[in-house]
Formats: sequence, C-alpha cells, structure tokens
Amino acid sequence: MTKPNFKPLQNIQSSVPDIFTPAQVGRYELANRAVMAPLTRNRAGEGGVPRAMNVEYYRQRASAGLIITEGSPISAQGVGYPGTPGIYTSEQVAGWKRVTDAVHDEGGCIFLQLWHVGRISHPSLQPDGELPVAPSAIQPMGEAFTADGLKPFPTPRALETDEIADVVTQFRTAAENALEAGFDGVEVHAANGYLLDQFLRDGSNHRTDRYGGSLENRVRLLLEVTEAVVEVWGADRVGVRFSPVNGFNDIRDSAPDVTFPYAASRLNRFGLAYLHVVEASFVGEEHPRTFDKAKLRRVFKGAYMANGGYGHQTAETALAAGAADVIAFGTPFLANPDLVERFALGAALNEPDPETFYGGDERGDLDYPFLGDPVTAVTATAA
Repeated sequence: MTKPNFKPLQNIQSSVPDIFTPAQVGRYELANRAVMAPLTRNRAGEGGVPRAMNVEYYRQRASAGLIITEGSPISAQGVGYPGTPGIYTSEQVAGWKRVTDAVHDEGGCIFLQLWHVGRISHPSLQPDGELPVAPSAIQPMGEAFTADGLKPFPTPRALETDEIADVVTQFRTAAENALEAGFDGVEVHAANGYLLDQFLRDGSNHRTDRYGGSLENRVRLLLEVTEAVVEVWGADRVGVRFSPVNGFNDIRDSAPDVTFPYAASRLNRFGLAYLHVVEASFVGEEHPRTFDKAKLRRVFKGAYMANGGYGHQTAETALAAGAADVIAFGTPFLANPDLVERFALGAALNEPDPETFYGGDERGDLDYPFLGDPVTAVTATAA
C-alpha cells in the first residue's frame, strides 16, 4: 500500500534541491531529503525484542524523509552490545512489526540496518561464551560494552573459509525477516569497524584465502552479502553504508582513497538505492586523513547519502551544490523528533543530553519536546 509520506517511483522535475524537495531514492520518492541516521540506543527488551518505547521513539520521528533504524544484529553471533534489537528471532520480528506499523501509520518510510559486529564484541555477549569472529585474529584496541561494564576486547577467532558462507546466509535470513516485519527496505552496514568493514580494510584483514590480500578479495564478502540481500528485496530497496575516514573501533586502511571508490564501483552492478557515507570520523583526530568524498559521489551510480555533522545550512549547501542527494542527521533527529518542521520554520533545536544516549528508560528517548510542547512530548509504557 502506498504510504502518504512517500510515493512509488516517478520522475522528479529538475531544480536546485533543498531539504524540503522530494528525493528519488531507489524505488521511493521521499517526501523530503532529511534522513534519520542509524542511532544505537541500547533500549531493546529482553532477548533483543523491540518494545513499546522503541515503537513510540520511531513513530515520533516519522516525518523524516527516511528513517534508518539503529543497527539490528542479524544473528546471535552478530551481537556486540547489550540492549540492541535483533532481527533473527520470531519475537524480534514481531516487535519490529509494531515499529513499522507505527511509522507507516504516520506516513513514514523506514529501512532496517543489518548489522554484524564481528570482532567488536565479547564472549559474554556471544552464544555459549564463544569468542567473537573476524576476518583475522587481530585484537582491537579498546573495550567492549557488556552487561557488567567495560571489558577489554579479546582476540577474536578468524573465520574459516568454509564458515563465510554461513555469514552470508545470516544476512539473507535477516533480510527475509526484515521483509516479514514490514520494512520498506534495508541497509547493509559495512562501516564503523564492524564485520564487513573489517573485511574491507587491510588493517584488520590479513587473510591469505580468496577473502583477503588483494582489494578484489577483500571486497568479496561485501558483494556476496549485498547479492544475497538484493535477491530478497530487489536492489532498489537496498542501501550500503561506508565510513572511509572513520577510525572508530580501531579500524584502519592504508589506502581508503583507493579501497572505497573501488568497492563503490563494484556495487554499481546491483543498481542499489543508495550509498550512505559517513564522511567524518568519530574518534576525534585533530587532523583526520583527507579523503576525496566527491570521488565516491562520482563513482557510485545510485543516490548518495551524506552523513557527518551536518546542520540545516551545511546540508542545504551540499544539496544545492550537488554534493549529495539526501543528508542523514543523527543527534539532531534524536533530540528533535520534529526536526524537519523546525528546519522549515527556522526554529531553535532542542539541546541533546549525551548522558541518556545509550540505555535507560524513556528519559532522553521519548521526552524531547515538540514545537509548542515545552513539557514531555509523549510517554510510552515500557513492555
């Protein structure tokens, strides 16, 4: 059924776009170009099941041109943080169905982000206390967030070559589950130091089989996963996320200016809906590595989604210059459920509360006020 906030594929008149101009992204014409970026909240219920507060959180933000959910682990092996809503059990699928129904009732469009964390996990988060898996047995610097607090990352177990097909199957099954849950599409998470990013980058992938060594080999798993997901959804309802300069989760590559344009060019064979690019770094380098993001924009043939510290004016500038087709906003959408309306009216934005970003209850999740509502926006009963 066609939802009132977006329309099936059709031609859009050529003009200089702004945030409020409809945007063609794959199969859909989005009502505006403000995308809600994936934001981990660690507020799922027992068993990684989305609950009532998650339903209300996404419903509040349905005026975004597109919502991309927080990362949703594709399997028990893919879990790296407590309280993350999965997409690998029937209970999780039912919980997400409540979310998609609520967003659609408000006229919104919502994609699920498919997530496998790889080595960014801990045995206490893994089935039977097993080691996390990775392309190579290289211990990342840093600490895992566990139910018992921060603990050092262990040295992961390198996947055997014949195990990699099972990872692809995990993505395929999760994509099927997302379809059952009523999503409008899915995003393959290949960014921010998680499993697919670990395979892409030579700092974390030291394999000597057909999934390591050459750039052609390192991109192989991403292409196999994307193909499996596209077979479920159709390419025009699938996006992929990259983060070429982000060193988050101790990830690095000797030549990101070569690796990521190559990977983007290989993805073109699918005709994907969009490429979502985290253009900034989360780890606060004073002088982050320079990267020609315009090259990715030129190479990739689908819609280009820019992400990384954009505000209203910088987003408008990027859109008018043709540097991006849509802009993903993270924290601004978290703190402002009515962000698009605030942009349209030039209204002040709510101040985000970093102390409530991860975990907890409705505070910092459902109580950011809407315009004209100085008190609590909405409170949902946790379930």
